[in-house]
Amino acid sequence: MRRPVRLVHVLTVPTTLLFFRGQVGYMKARGFDLTFVASPGPELDAFGEQEGVATVAVEMPRRISIGEDLVAVRRLVGELRRVRPDVVHSHTPKGGLLGMIAAAVAGVPVRVYHMRGLAFLGATGARRALLRATERVACRLAHRVICVSASNKRVAVEEGLCPAAKIVVLSGGSSNGVDAEGRFNPDGPGTPTRTAARAALGLPEGAPVVGFVGRVVRDKGLIELAGAWATLRELYPEAHLLVAGPFERQDPLPPAVERALRDDPRVHAPGEVRDTPALFAAMDVLALPTYREGFPNVLLEAAAMRLPVVATAVPGCTDAVEDGVTGLLVPPYRADALADALDRYLADPALRRAHGDAARARVLASFRREGIWEALHAEYETLLGGWLQRSASPEPA
Repeated sequence: MRRPVRLVHVLTVPTTLLFFRGQVGYMKARGFDLTFVASPGPELDAFGEQEGVATVAVEMPRRISIGEDLVAVRRLVGELRRVRPDVVHSHTPKGGLLGMIAAAVAGVPVRVYHMRGLAFLGATGARRALLRATERVACRLAHRVICVSASNKRVAVEEGLCPAAKIVVLSGGSSNGVDAEGRFNPDGPGTPTRTAARAALGLPEGAPVVGFVGRVVRDKGLIELAGAWATLRELYPEAHLLVAGPFERQDPLPPAVERALRDDPRVHAPGEVRDTPALFAAMDVLALPTYREGFPNVLLEAAAMRLPVVATAVPGCTDAVEDGVTGLLVPPYRADALADALDRYLADPALRRAHGDAARARVLASFRREGIWEALHAEYETLLGGWLQRSASPEPA
């Protein structure tokens, strides 16, 4: 019987640990001993206790900071030499870069970079060049690159970030699949009813409700959503807008846009809400007018809850939405197109039901969590087998 495989995950921010719901137990049951490294925070400590895994806090700022990044790499190298993992799996652009550098320096035999999005797509000039360079380094140091969506994989290959033979998409894509039979089951016993969900959020029972879930920043298309709402609120005097998520100071909205949202009595902004199934239960349609995505989990979660969506036709969203079947795709930066698509749904309850039903069916068919876990486990085993084979080969004469 082989010893447990020591697997270390490296993440920049501990909130990303939400991507591992269910996956930890799956890997532990298959002989993996897991350690999670992330910036310090209560989420990291709580995750370790809940999942029964080791955690290590290493400060890794999300912004580029050469001095702080070098300190983080030194800390990571030290921790990896202490743990001596068989596999290091690092996530997100910053965590991927620092984790892959540290794993290479520490001589970790199997290195995996999880490409969860391409930040350079929303940047210009020197910042774009720098972000592209960090992706190329992480990909070069990795033995395998896992991409969350086929559309982002295509961009990564076309941009020369990673050879096509090194990069894969697990199952149908996404970060961790969707718990469509449990947490995101609109018919589940623990899911609040539409009436209860709306009452908790202060939304009228019969009002049309457009929703948004995510960080309230420019990059998520909130300027366009505010512009579309200005049109819709006149067309539908009874309609309400639900904006659930933190107003962040990094990439903030213009002050006038933020004031317009906060001062409108028909806009509800409860901040960050962990009970997202209740949010979806309260909505008639979800909007995600984002500028860039890896694979937006919120679109799959809404789909599992039988909710139609309007999203932008950008990489990531095009994988999550089947245009005209499970939702509608519109061009980015176009408040008018967004308003038109949302209007189609608000004016047609039958269309909402048809697309919502199709969306849930697609999630159940293609985005099971277990499918992602099975494919990831197979990748680990393949990579470990290749390493063992290489290490057992005699040195050339």
